[in-house]
Amino acid sequence: MTWSETTVLALVAAAVVAWVLWVAASRLDRLHRKVMASRLALDAQLVRRASAAVDLAASGELDPASSVLLAEAAHSVLDDEDDALRLADQVPGLVVPRDAPPRRLLGGMAESRALAESDLTATLRSVLEDADEVAELRSAPAGDELVGTLAAAWYRAQLARRFHNEAVAQAQRVRRKWWVRLFHLAGHAPMPATVELDDAAPDGLARPAASATAPD
Repeated sequence: MTWSETTVLALVAAAVVAWVLWVAASRLDRLHRKVMASRLALDAQLVRRASAAVDLAASGELDPASSVLLAEAAHSVLDDEDDALRLADQVPGLVVPRDAPPRRLLGGMAESRALAESDLTATLRSVLEDADEVAELRSAPAGDELVGTLAAAWYRAQLARRFHNEAVAQAQRVRRKWWVRLFHLAGHAPMPATVELDDAAPDGLARPAASATAPD
């Protein structure tokens, strides 16, 4: 084999390797975008759940003590700006304030926000744990609408978190491949992280209609 033929073969092999790496890097980029899209969808569903909890607390359908506790827990979620700023830092095209917190794991959730969400879940469970009381709430049209809205938002939030964590697991599996690490195909993108929080609904809260089987 001549020197020119060897050179051509080497160039072809290098081109094939470069193309394969480019395809792999593109796929990884799509996975990262999928993680962020699912994370933003989860955030929207959790905000809906908190808003529904605020509406229930302000409705007058609950006893005063439960209303106060539920309103405080829901507002703790809605007032947590740290997580929103961190998310904005990872979405191209959004303006981030100079004092925004540093970037954390891709798609993860700030600890303060996760704790606030878990506290809201625990408060909702304590308020709605009695199936008879939930049935009494649903006996009135206003109460039935409030509870139904909360149940639907809660269920969608659970689905959104499941979809997000599945997207994260898929991205993590690719990130752990030896060739991804060897050629630094992930660049400077942080490792995707799942969202872990307590979102178990109480037994007394009926599951919404089957039409609400996927987050918006």
